[in-house]
Amino acid sequence: MIKVGEKVPDFVLNGINAQGQAQEYSLKDLLKGQRYLVLYFYPRDNTPGCTTEACDFRDQQESLGEKVTTVGVSPDSVSTHQKFREKQGLNFPLLCDPDHRMLEAYQAWGLKKLYGKESMGVVRSTCLIKGDGTLVKHWPKVKVAGHVAQVLEAIAGA
Repeated sequence: MIKVGEKVPDFVLNGINAQGQAQEYSLKDLLKGQRYLVLYFYPRDNTPGCTTEACDFRDQQESLGEKVTTVGVSPDSVSTHQKFREKQGLNFPLLCDPDHRMLEAYQAWGLKKLYGKESMGVVRSTCLIKGDGTLVKHWPKVKVAGHVAQVLEAIAGA
């Protein structure tokens, strides 16, 4: 269980970089030289809520600053991420977690209810991590509207 003030779990995942090329990523590499890492977990590429959230992060990259790395994580494949990035003009990495190991470690995989039906899936959430790997803020159940503004406020106040 991740807690504010503690180190977050390490990971190594495949994904795509901001230019759409496949690449392997680790927590250590993403934190290198950064003040903060924003890890946001989302259910699926090219769905309405996930597209809105990704585009909000895309549009706020300049406001986040050059010492903040934003990374999206979902169970989708590299090829799906590439299509999503290209279609939406995303300017940050997207990581693939098809086995849900990272999602589980970061409390972003769990029981969800939709129209009375229960199933396991990605719980839309975000972690703000300091450059030393310490969790600064955790949003466990994100509502897309206004979420990026919350992240910006947290960074400004940290």
